[in-house]
This record gives sequence, structure tokens and C-alpha cells, in this order.
Amino acid sequence: MENGIDTLAVMPARPVTPAGKGPVLVHLYPPGPGLGVCYPLSQAPLLIGRGDDCDVRIPDSSVSRRHACIRPDPDGYCALDLDSTNGTFVNDVAVEKTRLNDGDTLRVGNRIYRFLGGGNVEAEYHEEIYRLIISDALTGIPNKRCLLEFLERELARTSRHLRPLGFVMFDLDEFKNINDKLGHLGGDHTLRELAGCVRGTIRRDELFARYGGEEFGVVLPETGREGAVAMAERIRKVIESHSFTFESITYNVTISLGVAVTTGDKVMTPYDLIGLADDKLYQAKREGRNRVAV
Repeated sequence: MENGIDTLAVMPARPVTPAGKGPVLVHLYPPGPGLGVCYPLSQAPLLIGRGDDCDVRIPDSSVSRRHACIRPDPDGYCALDLDSTNGTFVNDVAVEKTRLNDGDTLRVGNRIYRFLGGGNVEAEYHEEIYRLIISDALTGIPNKRCLLEFLERELARTSRHLRPLGFVMFDLDEFKNINDKLGHLGGDHTLRELAGCVRGTIRRDELFARYGGEEFGVVLPETGREGAVAMAERIRKVIESHSFTFESITYNVTISLGVAVTTGDKVMTPYDLIGLADDKLYQAKREGRNRVAV
């Protein structure tokens, strides 16, 4: 018995696509070959950690050798932290032990998983895979693929009706310093918290997405130059005034933003508009950061 887990009861779990109705843990983040991999849950605990004997092995120094486990309880399944160094998080809240509800996210180190425990796990799994295709698992907002598809539709509509379309691109200033100071877990936390701050400023007909790394884009249909600049300034001020906190460390970050606008008078691809905004973003960097360039 170690950390409350019977080592003899832990059998290696083979990651599979669900073929039945049993609950599973689905790998959401980081992207790569593991994306969408499922770990079926049974009456034996599912051990997560850095050790070779773990069912879900995470070879990362931020993860303890035996970090956490998922085990059955009378009401379903619970997540249990095994006195790990960096903690176990369910829906971004640190936990020692908590019951898992269908759709909950589990974070161990820099890995994020989703618990699917509903009646038809296979259907839920395929819905989750579709969601992964169009959304960014780390921040929960649309991803680059979704951004490009949305931009393509809006550019076609703009060209057809000769209506303005604004696009704002921004990234964090000196993000490398954040990673150096807080580690990659702190960097991931910063991106998640930033996305949460900006999400509240976006209207239903607009799109806020993660373009890649620390870069984000905002698509503004029916918005000309003045409105796009006003939105960029609003986002800049929201981030500048927000106090970020990671592991009791409070800090501030700033962003640089570039604005591009088309009125539909010439044919443009999504990458054309993104390129214009990206050029302005780097102009804002050159001019001192924490500003909007248009």
C-alpha cells in the first residue's frame, strides 16, 4: 500500500477508443499523437504519475512519481491527489479528493484530461473529438482551424456585400520571461487566465481564438477601423489592469495588438488579413509594447 493505493490492484490500462458505455478519461492537452487517447476506467484505480508503474505515465519533472489516481466510489468515480508536489486540479481548482462529474477536466502537471462518465460514452467521445478539432484544449476558446474557417466565411460575406470586417491580433509581451520565472505551468496558467479575461469582452457575433503559442485573434464582423481600434484598446486595458496569480505569486502582464480592416473592395484570404494585422502587431512591439498599432 502506497499513498492509499493498493499497488497490486493497479493493472496497466491500454488507451483505446471507447467501444462501450464505460467511463473514460480522454487526453485533451497538449496536442500531438496523444490527443483524443482514452483511458477506460474500471473497478481498479487508474494511477497517474511519472513512475513506470503508472497507468497514465507523464514523463515530466513537474509531475510526481505517483501523482494522482481515479478510483471508483459509491457514487461513481473520484479524483484523489497522492500528496503530489504540484497538486491535482479539477476544473482548475486544486483538490485532495473530489467526485468527478461528467465533463469535468483533470489537470496533472501540464496534461489536461476530460472525464466522460455519461450513459453513452461512445457518443460523448465523438462529440469531444469534434470539440477538440475546433477548440483549444488549454484555454477553452476556438483554435486556429476554427479561426481560419470563420475568417474565410466572413471575408466572402464582406466581399459580397462590401461591408467592413475588422481583425485584431495580439500576443503577450515578453512571454518568455513569464515562462522563465514561473515555469511552463505558470505560462499555461497565464494563457488560460488571459483567455478568460478577454472572453468576457467578445460579443456573440464576434470570434476570439487562439492562433498559436501566445498569439490570439479577434474577428469583428461589420466593424470598421474606428470600432476595431476601440475593441483592441478595450482588450489591452482589460489585460493591463488585471492581476494574475499563480501559486501565490501575483504579477501583471501586457499585450501588444495589431489591427487590420478590409471593406471587401478587394479579394483577400484569411492569411492576407492575418498578415496585415501581424505586421501591425510587430510595429506595436517595436514602438514599445503594450499598445495598439493600426
